[in-house]
Amino acid sequence: MVLDSLRSGLRNALKKLVGASSIDENLIKELARDVQRSLLASDVNVRLVLDVTNRLQERALHEQPPPGLSRKDHVVKILYDELSRLLGEEKPLTFKSDKTNIVLMLGIQGSGKTTVTGKLARWLSKHGYKVGVIGADTFRPGALTQLKTICNKVNIDVYGDESNKDSLEIVKKGLDYFKPANLDVIIVDTAGRHKEEKELLEEMNKIYKTVTPDLVLLVVDGTIGQQCYSQAEAFHKAVPVGGIIVTKLDGAAKGGGALSAAAATGARIMFIGTGERIDDLEQFSPTRFVGRLLGMGDIRALLDMARQLELEADEAKVKRITSGKMTIDDFYFQLEQVGKMGSLRAVFEHIPGLSGTIKDEEIDVMETKMQKWRYIIQSMTKQERANPDLFNASRIKRVARGSGMSERDVKELLTNYKRSKDVMKASKGRQMQGLLRRLGIG
Repeated sequence: MVLDSLRSGLRNALKKLVGASSIDENLIKELARDVQRSLLASDVNVRLVLDVTNRLQERALHEQPPPGLSRKDHVVKILYDELSRLLGEEKPLTFKSDKTNIVLMLGIQGSGKTTVTGKLARWLSKHGYKVGVIGADTFRPGALTQLKTICNKVNIDVYGDESNKDSLEIVKKGLDYFKPANLDVIIVDTAGRHKEEKELLEEMNKIYKTVTPDLVLLVVDGTIGQQCYSQAEAFHKAVPVGGIIVTKLDGAAKGGGALSAAAATGARIMFIGTGERIDDLEQFSPTRFVGRLLGMGDIRALLDMARQLELEADEAKVKRITSGKMTIDDFYFQLEQVGKMGSLRAVFEHIPGLSGTIKDEEIDVMETKMQKWRYIIQSMTKQERANPDLFNASRIKRVARGSGMSERDVKELLTNYKRSKDVMKASKGRQMQGLLRRLGIG
């Protein structure tokens, strides 16, 4: 989860409110002070913090809850509203369907722009767009190789020419190269630059005028905190920035400052980088993000992840699992599906009502256990995975030795596999189907 310290501070403040027997002025002032401390510790600008907490206190003290809503719930809603407002407006990302849209990527050196270019190509491809990428960073050695390595993993074509140092010419040739492909989106990766480097900013301006992009995205590093504001402002003066991507937010102490500063420039935050995997790029929604910070979950993001997995899943395999006929290979498939969603912690954090209720230590134990099970299953033979009834003491001993786990771990996996299979068999998938229906995907 991004912004661990901010999340922890806000949730503790919320716990005090929810656990109180009644709401009075002292409690509301204490809530405002707790929120103040959490935001300041995350490097949010002092003026913005005071603005948020003063409005929170004023509204919580004087607003009357609407009919049917308790005073306590109304104060929680005010906190939710004010934090969402701090992080900017929400608008959907759209492209014109009757043309090839060009996205120009800009960024500060070291912000992770090239990696984000690959992640964005992947994200767009997953959402049904035909995508191509032009590598026009002629400044950093190895930039094109890095871009090709990332994009090749997800079958995205990259145009680039390491022998050519003229980025403008590369962009022109790249656009010609992709013309016959009739793509929906072409992403142009440019050299990273600092706001003080006038020559590079001029070069960026020339590229902008040549390609006339449909969208300019600025990539900024979340660890620089409030400096996001001055960097985004300088880039915005050189070319009109249409959106911001904030990277390296995992555990960043200054992440809150980066997000609020980026939002304060007026250019909306479109995506945030949430990890190192190519799928760890998330479309940013202030309301959903605040929901997760406060432990209220984000069911929409969970549905998006589930839908994507559904598209990737083998229909026959899913049918076998829900009918109670799953093999150990199918059990392994389920473990891998959780892995594709990031982690168990990420899944729990998205579920309203469950988010924040399971202790981190318990999730760590579950994740460690799942990792062990992966190694154990990988050490089984094809026949054993298809027919676990073959397991006897000798086979258990061999698999334990091969996987580096204990015989007790192997037996525990087999017990859990059988338990899952029995539950599915008894309900014939009704429980899972019911869950999917409740989540809106069944």
